[in-house]
Formats: sequence, C-alpha cells, structure tokens
Amino acid sequence: MTTAQTATDAARDNLAALESEAVHVFREVAGEFDRPVILFSGGKDSTLLLHLAIKAFWPAPVPFPLLHVDTGHNFDEVIRFRDHVVEKYGLRLVVAKVQDWIDDGRLQERPDGTRNPLQTQPLLDTITEHRFDAVFGGGRRDEERARAKERIFSLRNAFGQWDPRRQRPELWNLYNGRHRAGEHVRVFPLSNWTETDVWNYIARENVDLPSIYYAHRRAVYRRDGMWLTEGPWGGPRDDEQVTELMVRYRTVGDGSCTGAVESTATTVEEVIAEVQASRLTERGATRADDRLSEAAMEDRKREGYF
Repeated sequence: MTTAQTATDAARDNLAALESEAVHVFREVAGEFDRPVILFSGGKDSTLLLHLAIKAFWPAPVPFPLLHVDTGHNFDEVIRFRDHVVEKYGLRLVVAKVQDWIDDGRLQERPDGTRNPLQTQPLLDTITEHRFDAVFGGGRRDEERARAKERIFSLRNAFGQWDPRRQRPELWNLYNGRHRAGEHVRVFPLSNWTETDVWNYIARENVDLPSIYYAHRRAVYRRDGMWLTEGPWGGPRDDEQVTELMVRYRTVGDGSCTGAVESTATTVEEVIAEVQASRLTERGATRADDRLSEAAMEDRKREGYF
C-alpha cells in the first residue's frame, strides 16, 4: 500500500469517527433533554451541524427547532441560504432580531457599529422565553483558545454564563447533562473537528454552502488588516479606498467585523488546499471582534455568548 493511500484511508477513518461521535451526541441530547435547539446562522459550521442532525434522526425529521440570532448586519447570500434550507427540510426557525432589542431600548448601538457583541442578550432572552434546556452550537476547539477550554457539554448558569471551574469530565463518551431549573447546557458536537476536517467532510458529503465561501469578485476596502465589504453596517470611511478583488469568506458573522481573504478557490478541493496551507485559524484571520483583547472570546463566553 502506498503512503498516499495510507493517508487517504486514515483521513476517511478520522471523518467516520468524528461523524459517529457527533451523531451519538445528537441522539444523547434527544434522550436526555426536553427542549433542545440548534443555533443556525447559515454559516458552514452550523450547516454541517444541521447535516449531522438530519443524519442522526433520518428518516424521521429533526426533532429540534433552529435558532438564529439575527444582527441585521448579515450577508444577503447567507440569509437567502438560511431560508432555503429551512424550507427544503421543513424545519421550524426561531429568529431573535437584535434590532428589536435596540428598538425597545434593551440594547444600544455600539460606537464602532458592530453588532456581534450585542447578540448575547437576545440569545439569553430567547433561551429563557422558549425554555430551551440544551443549545447546540458549531464551536470547535481549534478556532480560538477560549473555545479549546470547553468540553462537548458546557453547563451554563441561570444567567447563561460559563464558568470553566464547573466543567465536568467526559470519560468514555459519557456526558452529564444534569442542570438546575433555569440553567441550560451548550452542546458542541463539532468540538473535536478542525477546519480541514469540516471541509473534507463537506467534500465527502457534498454539503451545500452559501456562495460566499468560494472565491468571487467583490468590492472591498482595507481596515485593520482585513478586507471588509460595504453593507448596512456602514463603511468605507473617507480614507478607505474601495477596490474589487477575488475573495472568499472563511467564516461568516456580522458583516461589520467579518473580513474576506483574497482567494482563487472556487471548488471544495481548492478551498481544502488553501486551508491546509494557512497558518491562521479562520477566526484569527477574519474576525475583528476576537481582536478586541487577548481574552475577548473568553470574556464574551463568561457573559453568555455562543
């Protein structure tokens, strides 16, 4: 057997093991909790999460609703994709709009215009309103150091806050979902996946994604070392020059803080080659909200963020 064949077989076995673990987690939660929900933005990780949930319960429908915390600063391509997926699979979608919280005074716009940090309160309020006791998220340990501290089951207190000291051991794939009234558990079936694993699995399963994950021409401007695009979030400023480039997005979030990367990758195989050559995680390369401080993500998770 050649070295290349050995590597291919190892990659296939790895994806099979990751898929099996994720399917097991979905079924475990279905049996252990009363009102789970899947966080779904239309991005690649939440789309993969939904794909695995469909596999876990097929031919029965997915027994959980989807929840999208909508900043109002989304890419049009992603919102269209989100609505297409919901219609295609006959899913129930709950949308918490940040704009509603701003309109009634529960939140205020930030001076910098970004709404990503404003998602926490709508998320927590919606979890409380619908009494969700398990919340699936697409977080992975390789994305950011604060995410690497969490386990697959992450207990949150009655205020939605995460305390690393309350984490429970997860030996032999045994997950402890016990929680008090008002608490809930965040669940991360993709925790052990890497960005390369995600794309390899997308290629293997032929998973549809929003078009902006592949190279396309877009008018962008440079800010803080990232290529941003014009949208309802404002920009460019007077001193920021707009240019048209071939770009794609490695991650999708609030348009005011999610940057594109220059790319010619128009196929899954080309994206995989790019990802494998990159020295930065997708969040480190393209998310301005993670650059606010050394502990930006951990601070937000302690407050109740995804």
